[in-house]
Amino acid sequence: MAALVATAGSAQAQIDSNSETQAQESSAPAGDPVALPSPAGDADRSDGSESGQIVVTGTRIVRPNNRSAAPIVTTTAAEIAAQGATTIEEVLNRLPQVQVNSEQNFSDSEGRQRIKLRSLGYERTLMLIDGLRIGLPNTVDVGIIPNALVERIDVLTGGASSVYGSDAVSGVVNFVLKKNFEGVRLDGNYSFFNHNNRANDVTDAVRRAGFNSETGTANDGGRADVSLAAGVNLFDDKVNISGFVNYRQSELVRLRDRSFSQCEVVQPSNTAILSCSRASYTPAGTIIPQSGASAGQVLVNNPNGNGTFIPINSGPAAASANPYDDWAFQRPFERLNLGGFLTAQISDHIELYATGLFYRDKSYNTQLNRNFSYTAYGSDPFQVNCDNPFLSASQAQTLCGANAGVAGQYAPLDVRYRFDGLPLVEQKFTNEGYRIVAGVRGRVLDDVWSYDLAGMLSRAQLDTIDVPFAQYDNVNRALDVVNVNGRPTCRAVVNGTDPSCVPFNAFAPFNQDTALNNYLFGAASGGISTRIPRLLQFVGTVSGDLGKYGITSPFAQQGLAIALGGEYREEMERTIVNEIYQQNNGGENQRFTQSILEGNIELQAPLVEDQSWTKLLQVNAGYRLSKYNRLEGKFGTWKVEGIWSPVPDIIFRGSYNKSQAAPGVGAAAGAANIFWNQGFYSDPCAPQINPANPGGPRLPPSATLQQCRNTGLPDNLYGSTTLICPDDRCTVREGGFDLAPESAFTTTFGIVVRPRFIPGLTVSVDRWLIDLEDQLTFLNPSDWINECLSTGNDYFCRGIVRASNGTLSSSPASSPSSGWVSRGSVNGYKSQSHGWDFQGQYNLGLGGAGSLDLNFNGTLMTRVGSQGAPTVDPRDCTGYFGNGCGESMPTWAHQFRTTFTTADRVASVSLNWRHRSGMPMTVYAPADTGIPDLPDSDRRDQYPGIKAYDWFDLAFSFDINKQMTFRLAANNIFDRDPPLVPDSRARIGLLRGNTIMGYDLLGRQIVAGVSLRL
Repeated sequence: MAALVATAGSAQAQIDSNSETQAQESSAPAGDPVALPSPAGDADRSDGSESGQIVVTGTRIVRPNNRSAAPIVTTTAAEIAAQGATTIEEVLNRLPQVQVNSEQNFSDSEGRQRIKLRSLGYERTLMLIDGLRIGLPNTVDVGIIPNALVERIDVLTGGASSVYGSDAVSGVVNFVLKKNFEGVRLDGNYSFFNHNNRANDVTDAVRRAGFNSETGTANDGGRADVSLAAGVNLFDDKVNISGFVNYRQSELVRLRDRSFSQCEVVQPSNTAILSCSRASYTPAGTIIPQSGASAGQVLVNNPNGNGTFIPINSGPAAASANPYDDWAFQRPFERLNLGGFLTAQISDHIELYATGLFYRDKSYNTQLNRNFSYTAYGSDPFQVNCDNPFLSASQAQTLCGANAGVAGQYAPLDVRYRFDGLPLVEQKFTNEGYRIVAGVRGRVLDDVWSYDLAGMLSRAQLDTIDVPFAQYDNVNRALDVVNVNGRPTCRAVVNGTDPSCVPFNAFAPFNQDTALNNYLFGAASGGISTRIPRLLQFVGTVSGDLGKYGITSPFAQQGLAIALGGEYREEMERTIVNEIYQQNNGGENQRFTQSILEGNIELQAPLVEDQSWTKLLQVNAGYRLSKYNRLEGKFGTWKVEGIWSPVPDIIFRGSYNKSQAAPGVGAAAGAANIFWNQGFYSDPCAPQINPANPGGPRLPPSATLQQCRNTGLPDNLYGSTTLICPDDRCTVREGGFDLAPESAFTTTFGIVVRPRFIPGLTVSVDRWLIDLEDQLTFLNPSDWINECLSTGNDYFCRGIVRASNGTLSSSPASSPSSGWVSRGSVNGYKSQSHGWDFQGQYNLGLGGAGSLDLNFNGTLMTRVGSQGAPTVDPRDCTGYFGNGCGESMPTWAHQFRTTFTTADRVASVSLNWRHRSGMPMTVYAPADTGIPDLPDSDRRDQYPGIKAYDWFDLAFSFDINKQMTFRLAANNIFDRDPPLVPDSRARIGLLRGNTIMGYDLLGRQIVAGVSLRL
């Protein structure tokens, strides 16, 4: 594999691969920021070219001097090396064009890595490897790509459906891999976080709650990334065979390992101090009587062991607990990647090529070791015998009343016990898959025509292995205990029902009985849900330069170029749930398929070239016709583009296109199928649990009376306890909506300036406007509810169907006609994403001192908008986050990298400045944004939003000799904490860590790396 260059090229936009002012005029190896798909100094590398002609992302036309009329941002291999990233997701998260996420580490995800451009969703970002799809949309894991094998990453802004088909709505991310390399190369990186846990408002809340709070320096979160690649040329260099193996590993960082996330903080009102969310499961043991005078009271065993019950959260430390202290902030994972490449030049006109990639990723989320509430199994409470020897007289009186101590009498109760002294349990995720490509390409008919025929098969298996449930019968048997010769013994042992039963002393604090824990779980294993996506793709393209036949403008040297293509895709998605998963979570085995047939044409017409009055004038066009077997009829997508360079120093460019995204196979099938299950939401019109005191009196409804009227609730039921769903889990109807393709119209226009009087300087400014109609949207119950409450619009309120008694609870097994809230994919109304991209590079030669490279990439968002229905006011969430907008995007974000390289190119030092502008909460948004008015009770004047953030990264590279390069980097060198966002889970629905994505959540990162070339 070719050596990485020493300097770091930043994210860059491509324009022209044959500019007269290319950066080779300077000594910088990073290349022309708006010209080259790969760095100019890397001439020895494969660059995705065919016969020396650059293949530009966004077009299937192959010709010399090809140009892109749409802005393309490129990240080079050198940038990846300078950052020291372990995952591709980390690399792309730095681009201001990307809405930041961290699914590889995020505790509530499956561990897959996906990319979301322009705040328009994963499913609208098409991800490619060397111009072919990675896999089935929205099930893609870009972790199949090892960092060390990436030549460059092209990010094309806006629609590209006429070239690549459905899903290319917000843009395209094309990973161009290193191929055709020779020799042996070993790359290794190791990184860890060096963070100062400072005292803050969260640690104050932790101390008030009686939880553990630690401050001081932490060195944790180690990550390793090792790649071995080898390649060989055979038969006079006509055949190249190469392969690689890559191993990546990440260590656990828990939420409690950072001072700002040691508990989930909530702020019940604008003037209240922060308080920690508290668990209903406690290490002292939570007991909730279901009958008698104390029915419904949430009690705990007195931590002093005196055999009494006290109210939960009433003072002693073990009487309250942190529900998330052992959850992952950085998930542990192990990932293995394997792959190989083959190219064989059979003749002057035939080249065979093949690629094979395989990955296997294992990760897990740590969770508390506990039994589950009886409500997780159904409606029947646990039972304890009233003469149980573990019960004190006081406890027996509370639970059994007059039957205290009476044999043969039982009391219903709920037991929620945390076994804190025993090992944590793990929710596990295993993702594995492969991608195989084979094709033939070449040039024929006097090299006028090029052809490329390729087939691709991508398949993945995504396993989610749930935490084992303690067996309901085992819990009940372990609670039914009698005294045998002074020894507490399960009744099931005495009567022979279950000789292995171990007594459960749920009425003493700090039970750490390993034998009991093993018995409660018995041979139980976690339920397994398996998702198997598969994509089969066949693509054929013929591209020709008709100028060879005289079809040329009289003012141009190059003729009309054309590309004709055909494509067939077959999508399959299969879901398999084992019996245990069905018992615990519901669900069923499913298999869906969908086939797509498409044809497309592209034209590229240089009208004027190298004239005294115009350097270049060119128009491009494209059209694609698509037919989906699950949709009626056909639909077409198209593009029109233009490039005008009046003088060599200036290029104007623009494009207008229509892209469409059809429902994926899973969404299309899921929308047509209806089933019910118990949900994960409570009725906002019912009394609410106090998060600071879950066992205490309930708070008033979170919604107002007028808002609840919007949901169809009669006034007399507002705030009624009858609206409380069992365990606050109301019923959900899945599916039931017909779907149609969504359409996006994208306009881009911009200017590129390369002043000849400042060699090495290139600056570009581009305006982009993406307007999406009939958007495909997945709405959770909370979406229907929140939008109905705030707008009262029938579009949203139709998803809420109350039962005749006003409740949102019904039996899922009965296929109820009412008493539920919808969940699933629907066609929405409109979304918009508008902004400006600013790119620049300056390569400055310093003579004998070396060279200086400056690279800038910034995005100004002018609209992150949506309009849920025709009668709803459009909203613009630009620069705001929270209820009604989710995470949104900052108004301004950029990165600016400055790299100094020595004259002998042996060493380089690089400083990167990253910036995100401030983001207030939506409750402070002015009326002209269209963001629905939120009640004053949502104001949080102490924490009104996120201030502007700046980070600085420092990277150093040094060539020990021609075979070895050493790298050292420090990201976030000033160890800046992420912003504190109380109630973050309620406001944005993602993290329990009191913050938001995109802010270097774990602190300063130290990276060391080495590359060996043999």
